[in-house]
Amino acid sequence: MSRTPDARARDNQTRKIQENITNVEKHFGEMCQMFAAYVRKTARLRDKADVLVREIGVYADMETPNLKRGMKQFADHLAKIQDYRQAEVERLEAKVIEPLKSYGAVVKRKREDLKTTQSARDREAKQMAQLERTRQRNPSDRQIIAESELQRATMDATRTTRQLEETIDEFEKQKIRDIKRIFGEFVTVEMSFHAKALEVYTLAYQSIQSVDEEEDLEVFRSSLHPPDYQSRLDIVRANSKTSLDHTGSFLSTSGTLQQQRASSQQTRREEEEEEDDDKEYEDESEEDDEDEDSDDEN
Repeated sequence: MSRTPDARARDNQTRKIQENITNVEKHFGEMCQMFAAYVRKTARLRDKADVLVREIGVYADMETPNLKRGMKQFADHLAKIQDYRQAEVERLEAKVIEPLKSYGAVVKRKREDLKTTQSARDREAKQMAQLERTRQRNPSDRQIIAESELQRATMDATRTTRQLEETIDEFEKQKIRDIKRIFGEFVTVEMSFHAKALEVYTLAYQSIQSVDEEEDLEVFRSSLHPPDYQSRLDIVRANSKTSLDHTGSFLSTSGTLQQQRASSQQTRREEEEEEDDDKEYEDESEEDDEDEDSDDEN
């Protein structure tokens, strides 16, 4: 039995509608899975960042005051960003993933509508085949009945086809609107997160760059010595100075004594030389007296 042109047109229409519904079901499902994976990755990034914040805090407690304060502030800013990331995750789940998930039920309803329409068309085709067989047998009563049944089946098929067209047209319109809304929500959520995160990242950068390196270096250098090191060093320096003073005093005294001894020795030598000169003079005087006595005797 050959199908009428109208029936063939309706079959092509049904096939296109079926393909459209299948594509929506497939690709919406895949997009839902990919967006869900994206959100899970974001949530894991949030968890890793929380661990990083704790580690920075633990290490900061062991550092010098300025660096500790800078690291603590940096960790606080990083933790705040993770709060924004948590809000990002929740909003993506509510505004992107859930609407995509809901399309599973929408597609299911459209398949039911398509199935109803296809059933009506199958009844129409069955009645048409029955009428054809009746015509071949030529019983007029049966032919009239068959034509009546075919007419009802055709009307039913036409009605359901028109309903399907209206339904699938509304489905297509809603699909376009939903894609625009879902993708728009995704971008809005991401932009909101990154805008807030950029502000806090700026503060985090400033907090760590404001650390006073020189002051912390002085603290570190001081920490290399025990608390009483300076007092002991002062004592050693004082003792060394006293010892040097004593040594200098001793050397000064020794020098004075040596000078005194040298002066005494010089005086003694001069006195001895004077005594020797006096003795020589006396000897010469005695010799002169003896000579004079000898001349008188002669």
